[in-house]
Formats: sequence, C-alpha cells, structure tokens
Amino acid sequence: MTIRLHCFGESGNAYKAALPLSLSGLAWEPVFVDFFGGETRTPEYRATVNIMGEAPVMVDGDVKLTQSGVIQDYVSEKSGKFGGRDAAERREVLRWVLFDNHKLSSAAGMTRFLMNFLPEDKRPAEVIGFMQGRLKAAYGVLDAALAGRDWLVGDGPTNADFSCCGYLFYPEPFGFSRADWPNIDAWLSRIEALPGWKHPYDLMPRKAA
Repeated sequence: MTIRLHCFGESGNAYKAALPLSLSGLAWEPVFVDFFGGETRTPEYRATVNIMGEAPVMVDGDVKLTQSGVIQDYVSEKSGKFGGRDAAERREVLRWVLFDNHKLSSAAGMTRFLMNFLPEDKRPAEVIGFMQGRLKAAYGVLDAALAGRDWLVGDGPTNADFSCCGYLFYPEPFGFSRADWPNIDAWLSRIEALPGWKHPYDLMPRKAA
C-alpha cells in the first residue's frame, strides 16, 4: 500500500516528513495541499483531513498521523531507519526533534513567511529582526553540535538531522546563509549527497507561480 502525504512544497514542516519518507525506500506519494488558497482553513479539511488545520498529514491505510515528528517516528518504525540504534540514541533523536520544533522550525517558518509571503508593506520589520536574533542563537547551537561530527546523533543520518534541516534548503531569504555557518554548511552538503535526496521544491508539489 502506498503511503499518502498531504503536503505542499513551500512547507518546511512538510519537508521534514517527506524527506525521510523519500530516503526510507517506502512507497509513498504526495497529495498537494493548497495552503495559500486557504484549503487548510476550510471546515471540510478540518473535518476530513486534520482537525488542527495543518499540513503535513500522513495516511497509510487506516493510520492517519499529523505533526512531522510523529510521522518521522512512524517512518522509522516501519522502515527500521533513522530512529537511532538503541534507546540512548532514540532519546537523543527526540531531543533534537523537540529542539528543532521549538527553536528552529517554528522561528524559521514564521520569519520566512513574514519576509516572503506577505505583501511588502505588511512585513513587520521589528518582529522579523527579533525572530532573526532568536534564529541566530539556534544556528549557533546547531553549528557547535556539528563540530567534529558528520551527523547530530550516532554515525549516520537520523530524524534529528531531517528535523533540523527542514527549512535550511529553501532559497527565500529569512536570515540564514550557509556561508556563515561552516559546520552546518558541510552537514547540509552531506544530506544533499544522500541517495534519493531532493530539494523540497522537487520533492513536493507547490503552488502555481
């Protein structure tokens, strides 16, 4: 049975689910969610797809899951990949997934949205500046953690890596430059070199230009 992932290319959170699916070898297909057209805010979407009004949503037969970290955990359970080799590594993966959700993805997603998907005269400069300051601190933590090592947990890629990289491949400006963070830059290059890796705009459908 083919796993279906409700997603859209502009979403870093959806990418965090799509990337491990793609790299796992499991059969899956994307289902486009017209976020910018208001689909996730409709009563029908909330009633039939996700009561939280969000993407991604993964459907595998009778199993329906929301939130990228939960989907990643399911992919690991089903494929035997990316979840850590033992209990200690699994806890460390979870630690980084939670760090990402609180410190990286939430701030990066908001900042990128404010800087690129709002009309220029509606972009709140003070909020953007504040969020970029918080992101700089998070990038510092991530860059330091990658000093002298290839992956965040263990000796291979895990959901810790796929969570923390979620927004860092996007081309739109939001205050992140790979050149400023050499350890992050090298780590992103290693992720790009994984067999089956694809850029988020190549992996998931996006809104028409």
